[in-house]
Amino acid sequence: MNDTILIRAYRAEDLDVLIDLFAGSVRRVASRDYSPTQIDAWAPVAVNREQWATRLGGRPTFVAEVAGEIAGFSDLEPDGHIDMMFVHANHQGRGVARALLDHIHDHANRHDIDRLFTEASITARPFFERNGFQVIEAQDVELRGETFRNYRMAKSL
Repeated sequence: MNDTILIRAYRAEDLDVLIDLFAGSVRRVASRDYSPTQIDAWAPVAVNREQWATRLGGRPTFVAEVAGEIAGFSDLEPDGHIDMMFVHANHQGRGVARALLDHIHDHANRHDIDRLFTEASITARPFFERNGFQVIEAQDVELRGETFRNYRMAKSL
């Protein structure tokens, strides 16, 4: 498959698609690294749409499209923090996350951000490592009564 990946800014009408993409990515992809109870805590069936709208609309959020279909999304906070990087389960391994990260690099360079950092899941850690991020430390975080292992990672630009 050699479809062009288009990266664009988040629009309010993307909200429900991105919520569904997030949940599907966690449930279908991250489930290989986390238990069913962890997955339920991470991607609950009921979500607060207002919180999601505020979160996505409150910082630069980037949407990846392939053939007109939303294939992934990511964001970048002003301090260089990448909070979210999710790719639809059907688009894994096709360069979507890499295209999003390239776009984040460009955005960071234009805004004089000299360091990117994230808290990568077990699932996402290899992607970030392949793209120059280094593990600062493993950490266990709690969410909705479940404890998750993730990795604080950073990359200088």
